[in-house]
Amino acid sequence: MTVREALQDAGRRLKAAGCDVPHVDAELLLASALGVSRTELHARSDRSLEADAARRFAALVERRERREPTAYILGEWGFRDLVLRVDPRVLVPRPDTETVVERALAHVHDLPEPLVLDIGTGSGAIALAVASEHPGARVVATDISADALALAAENRARAGLESRVELVLGHLVAGLRGPFDLVVSNPPYVPPEEWDSLPPEIRLYEPYEAVVGTGQTDAIARRAREVLRPGGWLVLESYDTRAPDVAAGLRALGYEDVAVHRDLAGRERAVEGRQRAAG
Repeated sequence: MTVREALQDAGRRLKAAGCDVPHVDAELLLASALGVSRTELHARSDRSLEADAARRFAALVERRERREPTAYILGEWGFRDLVLRVDPRVLVPRPDTETVVERALAHVHDLPEPLVLDIGTGSGAIALAVASEHPGARVVATDISADALALAAENRARAGLESRVELVLGHLVAGLRGPFDLVVSNPPYVPPEEWDSLPPEIRLYEPYEAVVGTGQTDAIARRAREVLRPGGWLVLESYDTRAPDVAAGLRALGYEDVAVHRDLAGRERAVEGRQRAAG
């Protein structure tokens, strides 16, 4: 069997299993089995697939057929300019969250050394992206999961950002003083009643407590006011259908310049507001 034939067969199997992008998954998994890039993979399309590689690939495809996320199978996933280690301790970083990072960076762009707080950092995706793309930023990244923070520490070391990203085990803003120029968070926000309707990749593999939430967004918005400097910004990722409600909640709390921004798929995703300036 050639590389091309193996990809075609795997793509058919993954499509039948209900995977959203079966042929992309097949390419990523075969590239991993061969230890090459996707570009190199296509250059080998007419070569025969050796027996050992075929066995490795078959095992990976079987895992994906069970709807295990491709990111968990590979053990790493790309997010903006970073390649992050990921496993079932944390959510898989998604393109939706890139909009949140863009808004966060927009609010600290003109500050030479902004102090940023990322609440519920998980893999560290948001914190590390902000620190990586703003060379003067200092970021405090918190999580209530020690397991998640252990993985975030690995990603921090991978990115070479140990000196500018501090990891803190804790709830919301407990023990933190700031004042922060920016607070950002991707909190659990899927309503519990929608859990059973989520894709198997989420329901069967991703951490429930990082997905489902019934008040974390409101709590973060309230507590962020304690540590934000006057004029500082809050940026939250939101369930698309709840974004208007989140925005209304920020206004009720006294945030100014509240706005909602759409993600790459056109869904209302990032909600932001500014702490009222002093005086």
